[in-house]
Amino acid sequence: MKNKLVFACIMGTLAGTASLSVAAGFKINEQGAKGMGMANAFAAQADDPTALFYNPAGIAFLKGTQVSLGSLVIAVPQTEFSGTTPLTGNLPLGNGTSPVYEMAKRDLFIAPTLYATYSLETIPLSFGLGVNSIYPLAKSWDNSGSFRNQIENLAIKPINFQPTVAYRFDDLKLAIAAGLDVTHAIVTLQKSAYTSTITGGAPYGAFELGELGVDGTATDVGWNAGLLWKPRNDLSFGVAYRSEITLHITGDANFLATSPAGLGVMGIDYTTIPNSALPFTRTRFTSTASTTITLPDSLTLAVAWKPVEKLTLEFDAERTGWSSYDKLEIAFDSSSKLNVFNNNPSPKHWKDVWAYKVGGQYAYNKNLDLRAGYAYDTNPIPDSTLGPELPDSDRHNLSMGLGVHNEYAALDCAYMWVHWVDRTSNNQDNMTLTGQNGTFKSDAHLFGANITVKF
Repeated sequence: MKNKLVFACIMGTLAGTASLSVAAGFKINEQGAKGMGMANAFAAQADDPTALFYNPAGIAFLKGTQVSLGSLVIAVPQTEFSGTTPLTGNLPLGNGTSPVYEMAKRDLFIAPTLYATYSLETIPLSFGLGVNSIYPLAKSWDNSGSFRNQIENLAIKPINFQPTVAYRFDDLKLAIAAGLDVTHAIVTLQKSAYTSTITGGAPYGAFELGELGVDGTATDVGWNAGLLWKPRNDLSFGVAYRSEITLHITGDANFLATSPAGLGVMGIDYTTIPNSALPFTRTRFTSTASTTITLPDSLTLAVAWKPVEKLTLEFDAERTGWSSYDKLEIAFDSSSKLNVFNNNPSPKHWKDVWAYKVGGQYAYNKNLDLRAGYAYDTNPIPDSTLGPELPDSDRHNLSMGLGVHNEYAALDCAYMWVHWVDRTSNNQDNMTLTGQNGTFKSDAHLFGANITVKF
């Protein structure tokens, strides 16, 4: 009985690594400042090198050689929580009762991008290479706070390489493209581990076991494709698809027992340790760890219209297949003390979602464009599995931007404010010490810039 309860504690602690590994239901669509200024409604325009992300078929309409270097700066969501968690109250007993106010740590996340395209002069064939970060995530809560057993520090640092080829059918005013997505991800996680009992029965509470750290990496491959059709000078249609990528994550798990209970669950008879030394005893356990996570596919349908020569309006609808993330199952080395936690999946049950984006660009003069946009994103996480590692909700995105350009170069800048609708959760479980009863509030600020040079 005791091992089963400890298993529930450890697996509840590790469950956050799945949100970490898939970045998050936190896909970052802001991969170019021009599109970002229009709330990422850009797949039917796709008229600069960042088209490699938004709709790779767009590079077929670019001329010569173009290189775009950019960066996205994210003020990591300043998430606030009001309510109770399994660690609020008078620990170790009477837990899960006292209301608290918690605030995630402030942080900045910088995601650079590089896009290069080359179009042949003799035949309508174009090549491109994109380097970006589609699923980055960073989240930190205080290591003495009431979420410490679910998440203290969480980071995923991915890099994606996208070689692409596109072909243009001039008679049809149509282009198609296909490419690969080669993604390498580095994952880190730290949190405390607790159990609801140390005797296999009553009393029930929240008893500290120790500190847990997980580090892992993965490199895997997916593919992407796009279509761009311009039947008239004032109208264009875009379709872009990005496939699932199955990440085979391997790494190491480290557990530091910081209490007699933590020593006991790892098989050490702490009654043999002198009482004077017991409070200061620390023992470290290690194991390899692995899991498989499938990043979602995505489909974008877009239309752009120019009602007048200087104004371009666009609407995009994007479906993201987050139902690919149904469960998490971590495998430990069979020869380690952590092997008792094998063959125990943790359900997630995320769902497919849609995002709707509208944006516009106004050519103020031949060298200056003004942009603005709005997007509404729906979140994939059901109430039953919502947690502090990714307290997602439906989002409102407001953006603005500008572009300064001539025939040789362009500078694009954008700002976006993201507001998460307040998310109330009632999934607190004092036996597994997971979940929370309360409300999350989040906002984020994003800044993007790209410099594009044309040869």
